[in-house]
Amino acid sequence: MAKEFNYKGKTLGELKEMSNEEFAKIAKSRRRRSLLRGTDSPLMKRVDKALKEKLAGKEPKSIRTHKREAIILPKFVGLKFAIYNGHEFILMEAKDEMIGHTLGEFSQTRKRLQHGKAGIGATRSSTAVNARG
Repeated sequence: MAKEFNYKGKTLGELKEMSNEEFAKIAKSRRRRSLLRGTDSPLMKRVDKALKEKLAGKEPKSIRTHKREAIILPKFVGLKFAIYNGHEFILMEAKDEMIGHTLGEFSQTRKRLQHGKAGIGATRSSTAVNARG
């Protein structure tokens, strides 16, 4: 039996029915402050457009954004985002467990470092090689 998702005692359905201000009241303090300052941004307009497309039965395109600090709201669940990490756009689909986190947490900005073998005539410090991919 799959465990039903809840955030601070509220189910996903209850969260989706809430306004942004009501959700802010149950969010953690840093997120609450950010949400109460306002969510009227171009990103929110694109999200609303994607939600309308989804309700119309069309598959919305991924929402491209540089706003890594944007908080994942309950209405974002199921939408696809392309988040800029400083070099490229990383695709991500918002899931219910991501509610309350920021978009930037799911788009890593640094590559994993692998240690290799120094080439002929190379110094010891050149053994650190960035991984591709």
